[in-house]
Amino acid sequence: MPRRESIRRRRWHALSGTLLVGAAGLWAPPVARAHFILVAPDSWMSQDGLGLPEKLGPCGNEGGGTATGTVTAYHPGDTISVTINEVIPHPGHYRVALAVNDRSEIPAEPEVTPTAGDPCGSVAVQSPARFPILADNLLPHTHAFTAPQTFTITLPTDVTCTKCTLQVLEFMSQHSAPCFYHHCADISIQSPPEPPTPTPLAPTATRTETPAATPSPTPLAVCVGACNADGAVTMSALITLVDIALGNAPPSACPSGIPSASAVDVTLLLQAVNNAFTPCGE
Repeated sequence: MPRRESIRRRRWHALSGTLLVGAAGLWAPPVARAHFILVAPDSWMSQDGLGLPEKLGPCGNEGGGTATGTVTAYHPGDTISVTINEVIPHPGHYRVALAVNDRSEIPAEPEVTPTAGDPCGSVAVQSPARFPILADNLLPHTHAFTAPQTFTITLPTDVTCTKCTLQVLEFMSQHSAPCFYHHCADISIQSPPEPPTPTPLAPTATRTETPAATPSPTPLAVCVGACNADGAVTMSALITLVDIALGNAPPSACPSGIPSASAVDVTLLLQAVNNAFTPCGE
């Protein structure tokens, strides 16, 4: 009888210990885990509702997703928007880096300094950021976000690529190691095409019109002695010519009867008398 009682007591103690261990497991704080989804630019890999795959660097390489094949196009020097949705919150911040030729160019995860009770106490921040890191300590926070968050980064002006990798790295404190989650987007950085140079038009031959020569007016023949415009040499006209010859009248007294630059002399008077009897033009 005492033996049976001893066996029963040992079984009770074993069962009690098992129940206590189970209860301790129920009341122990769960290991905190943070997850985020890369909303924009489009991720290189499909993501589930928790953002997986994202645990292995540099881009969530533990498998489980399907490659999207999406390449988002940008230009050198563009300021672009990056949107994340932190579906399981945790204190921390984000870092963005760019690999131009190969993902091996993405810098290693920064050094973590543990603190008492927190393996992910703090991490080195690059300030100012140096290429290939484009920005660091983005969206620093200690409390959960209430909505997806967007920040902007500026692409280098002197880098071009047809398919390079933009890495978004999340650092989490108050978290068991490892302290990082990773997402990537495939992007291109190309200069915009040059506008076409317009083809110059062939010069059009211009016909230069030579102005017609203006004919010089044919000087009218002077009927010597015809002091009036009617062309008749009258007695009055002959008297006027005599006065002009004697200096008693100016040459203008017979404007149409004296040839230009001619002197009123005996020869001109004789011609005028002759014209009186034989009118000019007959």
